Amino acid sequence: MRDTGLRELEAVLAIARHGSFRAAALDRGMSTTTLSHTIGRLEADLGGRLFNQTARSVSLTDTGRDFVGRKSPAVAEIRAAMDAARSQRETPSDLLRINASVQGARQIAPLMLEFLRRYPEVQVDLVTEGRLVDIVGEGYDLGIRPADLERRDTIALPLGQPQRYAVVPAPTWLKTHTAPMSPADLPAQECIRVYLPNGALFRWQFERDGEVMQFEAKGRLTLDDASIARAAVLDGVGVGFFIEQDVVDDISRGHLIHLLEDWTPPRAGFCLYYPGRRNPSDGFAAFLALARSMATRHLQSG
Repeated sequence: MRDTGLRELEAVLAIARHGSFRAAALDRGMSTTTLSHTIGRLEADLGGRLFNQTARSVSLTDTGRDFVGRKSPAVAEIRAAMDAARSQRETPSDLLRINASVQGARQIAPLMLEFLRRYPEVQVDLVTEGRLVDIVGEGYDLGIRPADLERRDTIALPLGQPQRYAVVPAPTWLKTHTAPMSPADLPAQECIRVYLPNGALFRWQFERDGEVMQFEAKGRLTLDDASIARAAVLDGVGVGFFIEQDVVDDISRGHLIHLLEDWTPPRAGFCLYYPGRRNPSDGFAAFLALARSMATRHLQSG
């Protein structure tokens, strides 16, 4: 039998604490697949199962309860000793460079402000832009983009709530046009076109009851800036397609009308992505630890 490491023991305790492989994996900063393999190897070494799993729940077996009861105090003592040793180091005082889309920066703002409060010696340089950059090649530590735009050669950490799109015109536009009942009813010539960061035209994405539709706007106005597109729609120029959080205030105040809500379900939210590093800086490690903690709390509250 091989020796069991602290990482495996903490993985068992995290699952027992959260009652979920997904939440435990997020807490430990690993994928659910890696966590499952880790537990599988440990159970093979022990010769018995530690967890009972169903499609909806995870619970300790009798063997698991005994294992956790015996190991938990020892792991806590080891962790306390390690934390005490770390506390002897200087407070992190690094420069952390982050690249994000405008919407991603808004999503990360509460995390960033909490991080600055906790670590007054750390500096944060946040740059917002539309294109998906090579964060390593351009000297960034972290990137924040929608989950479906993350780079394959990086580690991703989901952040915040799922996003959804909103189809919106101004009330003045609706006075002279018929409200569409489905994406097929949208007047393409009245819909504002938007460029993606790579220069391609964005196709509006719709889905309902498993039916997926793409719609190509063909309006006279083409933009690459969401704030200008919003201003144009508010002025009654045409119909816009935005991330809902960017226009939620306009909708609540009646300045914009939300159409086709049943065709715009939630989609993957933003994620924080970064390259794997063997020796990350203290500031980098502290930021990731706080991000995982906040993401775990959101997952539990959701």
